[in-house]
Amino acid sequence: MTSVRLGLLAFAVILCLLVGLSAGSVPLSLHEVWAGLWQPNAMATAIVRDLRAPRVALAFLVGGSLGICGAALQAMIRNPLAEPYLLGLSSGAGLGAVIAIATRAGGAWAVPLAAFIGALSAVALVYRLSLVSGRRLDPHVLLLSGVVVGAFAGAMMSAVMVLSDAPGVRNAFLWLLGGFSSASWRALAVFAAYASVPLALLLFHARSLDLIALGDEPAHYLGAEVDRLRRLIYLCTALLTAASVATCGIIGFVGLVVPHAVRTGFRPLHRTLLPIVFLVGGCFLVLADVVSRTVVRPLELPVGVVTALIGVPLFALLLRRTLA
Repeated sequence: MTSVRLGLLAFAVILCLLVGLSAGSVPLSLHEVWAGLWQPNAMATAIVRDLRAPRVALAFLVGGSLGICGAALQAMIRNPLAEPYLLGLSSGAGLGAVIAIATRAGGAWAVPLAAFIGALSAVALVYRLSLVSGRRLDPHVLLLSGVVVGAFAGAMMSAVMVLSDAPGVRNAFLWLLGGFSSASWRALAVFAAYASVPLALLLFHARSLDLIALGDEPAHYLGAEVDRLRRLIYLCTALLTAASVATCGIIGFVGLVVPHAVRTGFRPLHRTLLPIVFLVGGCFLVLADVVSRTVVRPLELPVGVVTALIGVPLFALLLRRTLA
C-alpha cells in the first residue's frame, strides 16, 4: 500500500469522525466540535463529550470489528457472501441477549455473555446442519444453513418479546434493528473489553487466513492447522458479533459490504487487508449512523435499516455473480 493511499485513508478516517461529531439533531460547526472536545466550559462540551464522542467511537469500533469478521469468514469459507448476519451469528447473539433481558439477568457482563453463548450456539447449529447435508463446509450449504438458523432465531426472539413481561423487552424491537442511541463511555468500555482479544487474535493469524483461503489441502501442506484455525476463527467472530449485538443491537451487512469494497480497490494479503477493512468498516458505520440521525431529523432511523438498504442490493449482485 503506497504512502499516498495510506495518507488518503487516514484523512478519510479523520473526516468521518469529524462528520460524526458535528452531525445530529443539533448541527455543530467544526469550530464548535473542536471547542467542545478541548474546552471544558464551551457551550457544546456536553453534547460533544458526553453524547457524540462515545457514540462515534463505539460506531467506529463496532463497524471495524464487523468488517474484520466478514473478511475472516469469507477467507475461511472462500465465499464473498459470508458475513456474521447472513451466517446466523447476529441472530443467535440477539436471541441470547433478549433471553438475558427477559430473565432480568443483572450486571454489565450478563447481556454480552448471553449474546456470546447465543452466537456460539448459532455457529454450532450452522456447522451441524452442514455436516448433516454431507457436504462439510460447502460455501452454499453454510450460507443456506445460516439463513435458516437466522430465521429460526428471529422467530424465537419475537416469541420471547411477546410472551415476556420483563420491563423493556417489548421495546427491544428497535434495539434489535441496531442503533447507537444508548451509547456511553461505559458501553464503549464493555465492548472494548470483549473485542480486544479476538481482534488481536485475528490480526495475529492474518498469514494463516491467507493460507486457508487457498483451500484446506493447500493450507495443510503449507503448514496451517486447518481445523484448529477454523475453530479459532469461529470463536473470534462469534465473540466480536456477540459484543456488537449486546452493545448496539443487530447491524447487518457491514461484514459483507466493507471487505468487498476494500478488495475492489486493493488486492493485499490479510496482514494489510484486515487493518484497512477495520478502518473502512469504522468509517462506513459512522457515516451510516450520521444518515440514521439526520435523514428524518428529529426522528432517528435504526442504523440496521441504513446498512440493509446498502447491503441487500450488493448481496443480490454478489449472489448473481456467485451462482452464474
